[in-house]
Amino acid sequence: MGRKQQVGQAQERLVERRLLPRLFVVTAAVLWGTTGTAQALAPDGAEPASVGGVRILIGGAALLALALARGGLGRPGRWVRLATALAAAGVAAYQVCFFSGVARSGVALGTIVTIGSAPAFTGLLGLLARRERPEPGWGMATALAVVGAALLVLPGHEVGVDPLGVLLNLGAGAAYATFAVASKALMDAGRPPAAVMGLAFGGGALLLLPVVATSNLSWLAQPRGLAAALHLGLVATALAYVLFGRGLQGTPVTTAATLSLAEPLTAASLGLLLLGERLTVLGMLGAGLLFAGLVLLARLPSRGERAVDLPGGPGAGTSR
Repeated sequence: MGRKQQVGQAQERLVERRLLPRLFVVTAAVLWGTTGTAQALAPDGAEPASVGGVRILIGGAALLALALARGGLGRPGRWVRLATALAAAGVAAYQVCFFSGVARSGVALGTIVTIGSAPAFTGLLGLLARRERPEPGWGMATALAVVGAALLVLPGHEVGVDPLGVLLNLGAGAAYATFAVASKALMDAGRPPAAVMGLAFGGGALLLLPVVATSNLSWLAQPRGLAAALHLGLVATALAYVLFGRGLQGTPVTTAATLSLAEPLTAASLGLLLLGERLTVLGMLGAGLLFAGLVLLARLPSRGERAVDLPGGPGAGTSR
C-alpha cells in the first residue's frame, strides 16, 4: 500500500472516529442556542420555568417514543439503575436550578456561572467516576471558551451577585455534568444513545410534572406559543439530544462539555440577526476567544492518536 493511500485512510479514520462525533456535539449545542430566541418570540406570559417544563415534557415524550420505536429500551443487556436515575435527575435538576438561579442573579450572570462551571464539574466527575483524564490541551481550550463566553454575555448587563442565585446556577452546572457522565456510562455499558436520551428525558419529564402542572400554560393556546413550544421540544431538545447522544458515544465527556459552549455563541449570533441586539467590542473579543477555544479543542489530537493512526507509527502498516 502506498504512503498516500495510508495517509488517506488515516484521515478517513480520524474524521469517522473523532471529528464526526464532535461535529454532532457542536450541532446539538447550536440547536440549544436557539432556545433563547424561541422564548423571546413566544407570547407574553410564557414564564421561563413554564417554558422549560413544557420543553422537557415535549422533548422527553419525543425521545421516549423514538427509543421505543427503535427497540432500544428492551435491547438485551442490563440497565444500570443508578446511572439511569442520575441521568434523569440531572435533566430535571438542571431546569429547576437554572431558571431559579437566573431569576435571582439575572440571565447574564446565571448563564455564565452555569456554562462556565459545567465543564469543570464534568471534568471532576469524569475523573472520579470514570477515571477519564481530559484530552491534552483541554484545559487551555476550555479556559479560552469560558472567558470568551463571559465576555460575550456579560458586557452591557447589570450584574447583581445574589449568593443563593450563584449557588443555584452552580447546581445547574453540576446537574448537567451528572447527566452527561451518567449518560456516557450507560452508553459504555452497551445502551443505544437514543434509548439513553429517551429514558433520561422521559424520567426528567416525570419529575417535572408538578412544576408544569402548577404553571400558567395559557400561552400555549396561541399559535406563536404553540410554535415556540414545538420548536423547543422537538428541535432544541429531541433532535439536539439525539445528536448529542451520538456525539457523546465517541467523544470524551469532558471534551463534549466544552464543545457545548457553542451554545452561547449561537444565542448571541441569533440575537444580532433576529432580535436587533448589539455586540460590544468586548463581546466581539469574547466571540473570537470562544470560537478559538472550540476550534482548538476540535483539532487537538486525542491521547495516542498520532502514534496509532498515522502512517509510520506503532500499529501502522510497513508496506509502502
